[in-house]
Amino acid sequence: MAQRNSGGWGDSLKTVIYAALIAVFIRTFLYEPFNIPSGSMIPTLLVGDYLFVSKFSYGYSNYSFPLSPSLFSGRIFGSLPQRGDVAVFRLPRDPSVDYIKRIVGLPGDEIQMKSGHLYINGKELPRDPSGTFTAEGDGPPMVLKRYIETMPDGVKHPILKASDDGPLDNTDVYHVPPGYVFGMGDNRDDSLDSRVLDAVGYIPVANLVGKAEIIFFSIDSRYPWWEVWEWPFEIRWGRLLQLVH
Repeated sequence: MAQRNSGGWGDSLKTVIYAALIAVFIRTFLYEPFNIPSGSMIPTLLVGDYLFVSKFSYGYSNYSFPLSPSLFSGRIFGSLPQRGDVAVFRLPRDPSVDYIKRIVGLPGDEIQMKSGHLYINGKELPRDPSGTFTAEGDGPPMVLKRYIETMPDGVKHPILKASDDGPLDNTDVYHVPPGYVFGMGDNRDDSLDSRVLDAVGYIPVANLVGKAEIIFFSIDSRYPWWEVWEWPFEIRWGRLLQLVH
């Protein structure tokens, strides 16, 4: 005769608790999902992309934990990003808001824009024409010039430009303070980033959340995510499991 498992409900509850603890551990210490709501990082990231961010890449701060409790100052196991990393961070003027930009400046760097070209420590970064790109998601579609920009250490990444005489294409020299980094969007003429000091400005290293690693899902943002019946037609299948670089 079969015996009734009197601990069935208890075992199920334990399984749920264990699963929740594992999920919290992964989200806090390993990887956290984020979605892209704006077009500032086009063409690298599109509106409607969902990606995993590695929490361990730059160490851990208070912003690594749910609700951002004030447990300590600075970072534990901290390390600086590399120039060219795509990083998620908490907006300095409103730490409840997550931003994502490409890190182009490290502590002590001098950053400047001249005629639409990026200069780091007085040296112009090479950019090679790479056709055009139609940017969508932040209003009417726009056909922009695409370039491949090369960081001082040889890291290459795409950028978009509408022109070379926009409001942020000619700037003073930004001196990145100790303990801060400088971020810019790849969609250079449609990005609110560190070039605007009173809106984003220099990014405290303590505000870094993690490094963008891989796109695990992507859907055309014209349709709400919950309209699952549209997914087979709106999922950007070619972007799934793409590495972010």
